[in-house]
Amino acid sequence: MSGQSVALREVVFRYEEMVMRFDLEVLDGEIVAVTGPSGSGKSTLLNLIAGFEMPETGRVFIAGQDVTGLPPGKRPVSMVFQENNLFGHLDLAANVGLGRSPSLRLSEDDRIDVARALERVGLGGKDRRKPGELSGGERQRAALARVLVRDRPVLLLDEPFASLGPALRSDMLDLLRDLHDEAGMTVLMVTHNPGDARVFSDRTVFLENGAVIAFAPTGEIFGKDAHPAVRRYLGSGD
Repeated sequence: MSGQSVALREVVFRYEEMVMRFDLEVLDGEIVAVTGPSGSGKSTLLNLIAGFEMPETGRVFIAGQDVTGLPPGKRPVSMVFQENNLFGHLDLAANVGLGRSPSLRLSEDDRIDVARALERVGLGGKDRRKPGELSGGERQRAALARVLVRDRPVLLLDEPFASLGPALRSDMLDLLRDLHDEAGMTVLMVTHNPGDARVFSDRTVFLENGAVIAFAPTGEIFGKDAHPAVRRYLGSGD
């Protein structure tokens, strides 16, 4: 698997009284952080790429192909949410197996891939445990294992580690970086934590009021010449 480019061209989306406008391009295999104030449109941006929201106007492209009219299941995208979307009545092997087959009709090769994915994220030997028996970090590791068996070139993460403590969040970011280095997928991750963006992302998108205010290498976004909106967000002056 290798990453694919993602582009939003003159995309307009309305939510109640707010009009959001997105125009940006993420390169093949790039890691991009998406940050900004609450309500600025971060989750909406990911949902437009994934197909959970449809633009009023404009187009969404993945690998140069127009996917605007495709439903989520037909897009080459995996998405991980803060709540990890694990089913409490299923064990880890089944939860991860859903990434390969929503009906859980798994071949022997599929089951081997599931076991390998759990092993890769540090959950080997825990395949029969239910999500309620796991820590928050282990549940997010299971969500990443499901991403591995889905084998999609674009990975979207909507604040997946926000509820974790600093040390565990750092461990998860290291794991995510390792998985990226191995698989080469394109990654967009929403985060409110500038520190996460600094250690993880190649570039950062800063949103405010439903618009892209800045999109640049992460060091520039948070550097001494940061956009005034970024400085306000960080509390470092006008």
